[in-house]
Amino acid sequence: MKFCNRCGNSVVLEVPAGDDRERFVCSSCGFIHYSNPHIIVGCLPVYDGKILLCKRAIEPRRGFWTLPAGFMENGETTLQGATRETWEEARARVNNVDLYRIFDVPYISQVYMFYRCDLEGGEHSSGPESLETQLFYEADIPWDNIAFQVVSETLKEYFSDAVSGQFPVRVSTIDHRAKRR
Repeated sequence: MKFCNRCGNSVVLEVPAGDDRERFVCSSCGFIHYSNPHIIVGCLPVYDGKILLCKRAIEPRRGFWTLPAGFMENGETTLQGATRETWEEARARVNNVDLYRIFDVPYISQVYMFYRCDLEGGEHSSGPESLETQLFYEADIPWDNIAFQVVSETLKEYFSDAVSGQFPVRVSTIDHRAKRR
């Protein structure tokens, strides 16, 4: 960051009074520019034993499969963001939505939250950020073409939990970059 988004003057990297880490601070108006983690919200839509996945039309990982998810917007709840992203990416409506999975990913300053839900009527189609959408049984999941580690882990845990019918909320940390094949 080079310039203040409030007054346009230059910023300096320093530890503000009362803080414990460096922040960008405007050299003119004194405004402190906080940079905080981004929250990614999404759904794990289920229909008739199958999971809805989207093939990404954008980078990163264009052409790879993922759950419908994206960045939370200001002024919305995580649930609203997850269902909005599911509509935007898969033109899908969902119900019976329950928080299922949280991942802290500090090395890229992100938090992921996935909601387990039912896909209304099994209806879906590609949104502007998806090349295609498809429902998959576990045996048909394109495991080698899943875009992100958080998605792979969420899917594996879902199928394991489905055996017992118990779906606990899990929270974990991914503190390293996953090795790509």
